[in-house]
Amino acid sequence: MMFRSTVSAIALAALVIIGAPAAASAATPPPDPYTPDLVVEPSLTGSSAVGECLRDAPYIDYSVVLADPDSQVSETAVTMTLTNGVQSTDPIPLGDLVDGRLSGRVLWPGAVVGPDGAGVGWPGYELVDGDWVRTDANFAWTRGNVTAVLHVNPSISVPISYPQATPECLTATTASTGASGGSAGLAATGGTTAVLLPLGLGAGALVAGGAGLLLLRRHRSARS
Repeated sequence: MMFRSTVSAIALAALVIIGAPAAASAATPPPDPYTPDLVVEPSLTGSSAVGECLRDAPYIDYSVVLADPDSQVSETAVTMTLTNGVQSTDPIPLGDLVDGRLSGRVLWPGAVVGPDGAGVGWPGYELVDGDWVRTDANFAWTRGNVTAVLHVNPSISVPISYPQATPECLTATTASTGASGGSAGLAATGGTTAVLLPLGLGAGALVAGGAGLLLLRRHRSARS
C-alpha cells in the first residue's frame, strides 16, 4: 500500500514538472515578427517652372523643392530640360540646393539679350541680312506645348508655356522686315497718307468751288 502511494506521488510530481513549462509557454505569447521601418522615397513635389516676359525677353522662373525625410539624396546640383516628347534641349544647369530648396530665373532657350538686358533675339526667329525671319530652327519648337523636367535625382516633369506677348513686353520681333523695324515705319507712313488724301481732295474741291462762285458774281456785275 505504501509502495503504491509512493509511486503515485512520484507520478504526480513528474506531471507537475512536465506541465509547468507547457503552462508557462501557453501564458507567454510568441514575439511579433520583425517589421522593418518603411523608407519614404524622395520627391520634388511642389516644384514649378513658369514662362515670364521681362524687358522684351522670355525667361523661365523656377522653384525646386526636395522632400527627402530619410536623407537618401546626396546630390545637390539641379538641371532643367525642355522637351516636347520628340525634341529636347541639353540640360540647363540651375544651381545647387540649399536646405532642399532652389529658386531663380534663366533665359528661355534661343532668346538673346543685349548689353542693357533688353531682348534682341527670340526662339523661332533669326536675323538674316538685317531682316528678322521666321525659322524652324533656334528652338522654335519650344514655343509650343512643352514640358520642363527638373532633375536632381529624383526628377519631376511640369508643363510650361512660352510667355505671351503684351503691349508692355514683346516675346518676338514686331517688324516683318528689317531689324530696326523699317517696314513698320513705312506702314505707319502709308496709313497717314491714306488718311490725309481724302482731306486734301475735299479742301481742293472747296477752293475750286469758291473760285467759280467769285467768277460768276463778277460776270453778273459786268452785265448789269
